Amino acid sequence: MYRKFFKRLLDLFCSIGFILCFWWLYIILGIMIKIKLGSPVLFKQKRPGKNGEIFTMYKFRSMINQKNNGEKLLSDEDRLPKFGKLLRSTSLDEIPEFFNVLKGDMSLIGPRPLLVEYLTRYTKEQNRRHEVRPGITGWAQVNGRNAISWDEKFKLDIEYVDKYGFILDIKIIFLTLKKIFIREGITQKGSATMEEFLGSE
Repeated sequence: MYRKFFKRLLDLFCSIGFILCFWWLYIILGIMIKIKLGSPVLFKQKRPGKNGEIFTMYKFRSMINQKNNGEKLLSDEDRLPKFGKLLRSTSLDEIPEFFNVLKGDMSLIGPRPLLVEYLTRYTKEQNRRHEVRPGITGWAQVNGRNAISWDEKFKLDIEYVDKYGFILDIKIIFLTLKKIFIREGITQKGSATMEEFLGSE
């Protein structure tokens, strides 16, 4: 019953509640991003959702578009200023995804939506992460986030697909709040962002 009906109700209740309670935060962050990082304020990117269907995911911009003399974008580390790092460490860059949850593209809890080009790189087992809606947070995020390897992350995603229910989802919500508070596992060691997934050996 939870998987077929109540999970979507929880998504709607929480996304509408968050947007109504924190509409002012969206405005403040939008203005600050415009001033500190420039336009556009929102970062939009195509991502695969449930059953691999493509949707547009929204995030607040956290990087600048700085290029070298050859007009090539600098590394993620060089394009991630202090304000961008603050947005990421507090997960405030993720809050536009509540609109994706409201639309039904995403859920509060589920495997994180990754890049479209990764679809052809998954094993059959790893591809099972698309059996459910992708989430703002998930089982892998509260068990290491970007500090664990891709293989570990995908194992946790599949574990969630097999076992998720109301109790596990509530547990993940509380663990996510804890992770945000202590700012743990935000980046991969030695990198500003998670390294590209090239496929499992």
